[in-house]
Amino acid sequence: MRQIQFREALREALSEEMRRDPRVFLMGEEVAQYNGAYKVSQGMLDEFGPERVIDTPIAELGFAGIGVGAAANGLIPIIEFMTFNFSLVAIDQVINSAAKLYSMSGGQYSCPIVFRGPTGNAGMLSSQHSQNFENWFANTPGLKVVVPSNPYDAKGLLKAAIRDPDPVIFMESELMYGDKGEVPEEEYLLEIGKANIVREGKHVTLVSFGKMMKIAYTAADELAKEGIEAEVIDLRSVRPIDYDTLVNSVKKTNRMVVIEEAWPLASISSELAYIVQRRAFDHLDAPVIRITCADVPLPYAPTLIEASLPNVARVVKAVKEVTYAKV
Repeated sequence: MRQIQFREALREALSEEMRRDPRVFLMGEEVAQYNGAYKVSQGMLDEFGPERVIDTPIAELGFAGIGVGAAANGLIPIIEFMTFNFSLVAIDQVINSAAKLYSMSGGQYSCPIVFRGPTGNAGMLSSQHSQNFENWFANTPGLKVVVPSNPYDAKGLLKAAIRDPDPVIFMESELMYGDKGEVPEEEYLLEIGKANIVREGKHVTLVSFGKMMKIAYTAADELAKEGIEAEVIDLRSVRPIDYDTLVNSVKKTNRMVVIEEAWPLASISSELAYIVQRRAFDHLDAPVIRITCADVPLPYAPTLIEASLPNVARVVKAVKEVTYAKV
């Protein structure tokens, strides 16, 4: 199987779906002439032309609204935010229009639209460009929220998102576009809402999604050196969430640690901790521990960034706490 970059996997998904269905188009800031801020749409203007790969002004509320209207009228827009930090300008269209169109029209209108772009910190970009809003959007009925962690998942999930009749928020880590992974040449789709057990284990369940999966993998390797076998689960999507896979894993391991880049209050990890104690309370041998970002706007200084974000050492320490090993 060939190895391609995360951005190339996304580009293949976009291009394949645009070739498959003439209703699909891409719109956003610098997606056409500049080939995309992160070069995801490189070469797509040449193939599909300016009517289907559309540069927009710096006006997220405006082009998000155009996308919702286009979706209501039978097209399939892919709206790229240069970063999901800027989606806040368009959040009224996402939450009050796209997410509610189907229910408020009594099922007469669907809204097949994908809002996609980078999420999370990307080094020294400071507070306004380093935020995680997965839990914000996941709190909204009518939306699906996908956060892939590798090129294989990114391609299969983006193709599924484009074909979905409902609005999908598709969030890509800003630091992963150059990551390489195995992606088959033949077509495939991945089910939205199905978690992936990427490593079997029996002592503790590690749960994460997106870029934080790297922390989970490395922590599992470190724990294995000390005889602690971690089962690692990649959520892939945070709405819907594959609760059954999590609960079944905890029934086997009896412990869970959740790793998330977002702030701690009302986070995805809060939801997971609640569901596990609700559905698997009698199987828990220790309280669920959450590893999140510090409850502050992300600083600029690299030393403070390191202190704010989840890391392998914090995960290893948490696992030792829930397994009652020596810390």
